[in-house]
Amino acid sequence: MKKLLFILALCISMASVLAQTPKGTVVTDSVYSKHLENKMGEKPTRAVSIYLPPGYDKGSQRYPVIYFLHGFMGDNRMMMGMAGLLNEAIASHKIRPFIMVVPDEKTSYDGSFFSNSGLFGNWEDFTAYDLVAHVDKKYRTIATKESRGITGHSMGGYGAIKIAMHHPDIFSSVYMISPGALTIVREYGPNSDTFKEIAGITTMEDLGKTYFGKVMIAFGRSWSPNANKPPFYCDLPFEYKGDELIVRQDVLEKWYANMPVHMIEDNLTNLQQLKAIKMDWGRNAGERFTQQCKMFSQRLENVGVQHFAEEYIGTHTSGIYTTDGRIPNQVLPFFDFYLEFEE
Repeated sequence: MKKLLFILALCISMASVLAQTPKGTVVTDSVYSKHLENKMGEKPTRAVSIYLPPGYDKGSQRYPVIYFLHGFMGDNRMMMGMAGLLNEAIASHKIRPFIMVVPDEKTSYDGSFFSNSGLFGNWEDFTAYDLVAHVDKKYRTIATKESRGITGHSMGGYGAIKIAMHHPDIFSSVYMISPGALTIVREYGPNSDTFKEIAGITTMEDLGKTYFGKVMIAFGRSWSPNANKPPFYCDLPFEYKGDELIVRQDVLEKWYANMPVHMIEDNLTNLQQLKAIKMDWGRNAGERFTQQCKMFSQRLENVGVQHFAEEYIGTHTSGIYTTDGRIPNQVLPFFDFYLEFEE
């Protein structure tokens, strides 16, 4: 009986502590970007969810900013599910108070890959220039690269490292959570079923019934758009005519120019300017993730770029957005250590 009463008292105490945990505020803003103006129907006004830490509305303190990029088919609304993790991480002193920004960069084809497409909008420029400028102007940020970090999961992890290696003057630290699209392997490759499946698809409606087909068309619209090639308006590096594989080397080079494994040499000086780089991936995420993450880390090591790389036991999505998961226990403490806070 005494043990039961003790457990009950402990539960009541924990509930009381949780109820008293200071909470931040999530606001939904919007940003219009000339960089996103296009003739293909993608909206140049984008929603942005912004986490303001506990006490933000009562003081004059300025905060560092973590930019979080969502995955394929995601959008800014993922912030609502993350706010509790951020509150707990701050309350438990895993990280000092900060601002987090999640922009909506979902497109009609489910993912911009945070790339300058031209035809479908320049999403990298929107993120690095327009979004950062808007946040610095409207919110109490520490508006220096030393106080800006960028991260993201899956497609967002890809976007984070690509943008960081292009803009070390804007972001100082980057953390890739199970990044995708680093190179062409497995389901992204010519001898998978993906491009054979695409060869038999002639409408966007039928494309929507696939997954890897949609991803490849999103790659194409991001990196090799073609306004004269409906209905997908892009070129692909691999095509099938019957059972014959045709490799279009010119298109393949455009894809490689946007895939981080192949971008290291051209961006080596920029990578060396970054204060900190980290990436992680789940051991059971699938070989397209484990292979490309190991390849990217190995190539960084080969050219002397200091970074952290960690394979953990998990899938592509498990143990990330939970109180005992990667975001509150690895990602946020990483930025707490490397970003500069106001004294």
